[in-house]
Amino acid sequence: MEREKFDVIHLHEPFASAVTLSALTFNLGDIPIKVGTYHTFKGSHLYKFISSRVLRKYSNFLHGQIAVSEPARAFISTHIPGDYKVIPNGIDLKKFSEASPFPRFSDGKTNILFLGRLEKRKGLKYLLAAYSDLKWEFPNTRLIVVGGGNLDAESMRILGERSPGDVILAGAVSESDKCRYFASADIFCAPATGQESFGIVLLEAMASRTAIVASDIVGFSQVVHDGREALMFKSRNVQSLKESLVRLVNDKALRSRLGNSGRIRVEQYRWENIAAQLIDYYRILQTADSSKGLANVL
Repeated sequence: MEREKFDVIHLHEPFASAVTLSALTFNLGDIPIKVGTYHTFKGSHLYKFISSRVLRKYSNFLHGQIAVSEPARAFISTHIPGDYKVIPNGIDLKKFSEASPFPRFSDGKTNILFLGRLEKRKGLKYLLAAYSDLKWEFPNTRLIVVGGGNLDAESMRILGERSPGDVILAGAVSESDKCRYFASADIFCAPATGQESFGIVLLEAMASRTAIVASDIVGFSQVVHDGREALMFKSRNVQSLKESLVRLVNDKALRSRLGNSGRIRVEQYRWENIAAQLIDYYRILQTADSSKGLANVL
């Protein structure tokens, strides 16, 4: 930082690691402008164990603060009161829209995709239970599970006892293969149970023009609207989830309509648009701080 003379240091979750915290407190005189972005929504123990007084002390090193959504802003404001600019996450639309599907999944079956870390809050066990019911009624369906980690005990029990068939556990995949899994999917299902401030996977599905089934948690409702870009079901409710899946399995036209609506909405999250919002915010902070013109950004 001393060598490069950055005008802006932008820290994501500034209190979450030694790297960001050291950059936050590093003394470079009157430069640079320091900006923090907060993504967390009730999911981090950090804010439970560190007092608000200490957090406010360190937040004073920041010239500006951003939250990726209204839920993220509301959460962080309870611990660090202040003015927050809401700027959402962005997405590279091109790499999703141009991805090609895997030929092995282009066999006429309806492909349902889950993508996320295999941890309890992602709600995979509810999808496995709903799919196990669905598979009896619609045998020409397939569930593809993509994500690192290990299945929890309940998910393993469901698979072992009910043996629904056509469940592909792909594990962790590369970024390019992730795009191809989205391109291969007819339906993307996001059954998370909470602690999601935004839902970047929903943007990825929309960029891929894939119909979405999502739980009605507050973070997801910031991104998609029920009946417009997605079908939203009651969180943790297997029957509600199954009913949404049945609607989409049965109705190809509905899948197409949701996918097309999502592709239109996701345009606002294109990185070019999000970057422009960030640069505008930097310039506002620059003016307020009477700093020199911006050149380099870390």
